[in-house]
Amino acid sequence: MGFGELEHKVISLVKKQLKRFVKLLSVDYPACSEREVEDGEDQSSVREGALKITLTVLKNMNQTDLANTLLTKLPPPCHRKLKSTLKEKFQKINEGISNSGTSTLLNEIYTELYVTEGGSGEVNNEHEVRQIETASRRPATQEKPIKCNDLFKDNSIRAVLTKGVAGIGKTVSVQKFILDWAEGKANQDVLFIFPLPFRELNLMKEKKLSLVDLLHIFFSQTQKN
Repeated sequence: MGFGELEHKVISLVKKQLKRFVKLLSVDYPACSEREVEDGEDQSSVREGALKITLTVLKNMNQTDLANTLLTKLPPPCHRKLKSTLKEKFQKINEGISNSGTSTLLNEIYTELYVTEGGSGEVNNEHEVRQIETASRRPATQEKPIKCNDLFKDNSIRAVLTKGVAGIGKTVSVQKFILDWAEGKANQDVLFIFPLPFRELNLMKEKKLSLVDLLHIFFSQTQKN
């Protein structure tokens, strides 16, 4: 391969990334859109190299503000690693009381859970069949069905509590929510998801740890090398 062909390929790769950076710097372009975060390993390495060059040039042009804006709109390097880790962790599930070595792909068996928005706020201890019977006698306006992936579509909603009898599928629904995000299928406007298991957190209740400390313990990808 001659130098001319090599030069053309390198310039094409850098140009492609530069066009992305220009889009990100536009006022109306959303930060961390799906196209930017779903790169493969090779493309991600090219982007990181092109980013270093672009930031250096911007600073040499006394455009420090633009350089800082670009950094805030791009996901950090640990973003892709975290997605990969969560995808590997949550893509399979143990069914019923099967052995720990026996698992099934979650996407192959998952059934959408019927979730309603609203409710009285009380814990319901009845069996789900009775809950459905009771719900059928309620006024239609009392509770509103909502899909799990739409829980945070309303930007005013910052916290969600799911409730229901054991075994109804609450934990698996959270697992599917995380998997869909990690696979780039939904909620790509969310930059990070950190599932923290309360069972393990309870074992650490005597320790004084900040949120950053906890993230470093449970998600080593967030630590700087």
